[in-house]
Order: sequence, then structure tokens, then C-alpha cells
Amino acid sequence: MARACLVNPLVAVFACFVLWGGGASSAVGTEAFKIFILGDSLTAGYGLNVENSFPAQLQAALRARGHRVRVINGGVSGDTTAGGRARLGWALKAKPDAVLVALGGNDALRGIDPGSTRANLDAILTRLGGAGVPALLAGWKSPRNLGPEYVRDFEAVFPALARKHRVLFYPFILDGVALKPALNQGDGIHPNARGVAAMVGGILPLVERLMARIGKESGETGRSSRTGAAGGRP
Repeated sequence: MARACLVNPLVAVFACFVLWGGGASSAVGTEAFKIFILGDSLTAGYGLNVENSFPAQLQAALRARGHRVRVINGGVSGDTTAGGRARLGWALKAKPDAVLVALGGNDALRGIDPGSTRANLDAILTRLGGAGVPALLAGWKSPRNLGPEYVRDFEAVFPALARKHRVLFYPFILDGVALKPALNQGDGIHPNARGVAAMVGGILPLVERLMARIGKESGETGRSSRTGAAGGRP
């Protein structure tokens, strides 16, 4: 079965995370609070060792604050909101207690119509809500070379959807990190280990609010029961 994770690096690796409950580090007991990160290369850990990736550092920070938690790395490099929408069913098979939706950066880099980005994220949040899975939506900024109209329409998508679905909202996942050479890898796009630490530091309070929102702190035993979490269509 281990060989299956090497056949198709993109799809099989993600499937292994879901089917085995893989995460940022070694698994903990079944009563651990599970947070699934639905993201792209910035959350997948592009160019970093596993222990320096966003899921690993977020998990470590939460555990250091006394939370019994497992953060599942569902980031796929190059993924768009359409890709995240298509694989949401796989994410729900992991039966997460909460999901951090961190998609949209590649939509902007490709100049995808903001209407499509909105439709995809709307579908993702609708399905999570229907499954009873609380979400935290991370927003993005658009490259300024796409023009003021595109920037305005794209960046308006995220807060509007957060209000519509009443989910927690973090305006910009790279807040305090973007355009800072000391916090990024050589490509100037992907954060280095220090940059990831800054990302975690910024979003950590909201992640704790996400955990508290459904009344289950990680020290409690037993898991909440939800039915139909993996049902429906992406």
C-alpha cells in the first residue's frame, strides 16, 4: 500500500493524507481536534522541510498552547479554487472538525475571472456548512498589474463570502510576509521557515477561535458525531 503513494505524486500523496489521516507530524489519539487545511503551495510547504511547513508549524504552535490537535496538510501546489472544490470530497473523508480554506492565490496569478473564484469558494463553504464543519476563510491580494478593476473585484470576493456564510475571516494569509525578502525563498513568492512562522503567528488567534466556535477544546475526550460529512457533490 505504501507503493501506491508513489505512483502519482500529486493525487496519491493527497489521498494518502486523507485515507491514513496523515498530518503535519505524528498522529495523536482519535480524540484529537482535527483541522484540515485546503490550500495550495503556500500551505503545502513548497521548498521546505516537512517540519517547517505551515501545517507543521501551526500544529506545533497550537500544541504548545495546550491544545490536543492534529493539523492535516491538504495543500496541493498550483491548486486553484476550482481544484480545491473538485477535491473537497476527499477532504471531508478525513472527517475534520474544522477546515481552513486557503485558496485563491493561483486564481489571481492566472488572471481567472473573480466571478469563477467566488463561485468555487461559495460552493466550498456551502458544502462545509451543510456538513456541519466550521470553516476559517483566508483571503488573498491580487497582483496590481492586473488593473484596478480586477484587483477590486477579486479582493472583494473573500470578505463578501465570509459575511454570507458567517465564517471566520483572515484578510490576507501572507500578511506581514509578502514582499519581505528576509521572510521568503529565492523566488520571492513562497515563504521560508521564518516566513511561515510569521504566517502562523498572525492567524493563530483565529484558529483558536475556530476551535472554540464548536465548543470543543482539544483537551476534551470523545469526538463530535456528524453524519453525511462526505456526502453530496463537490
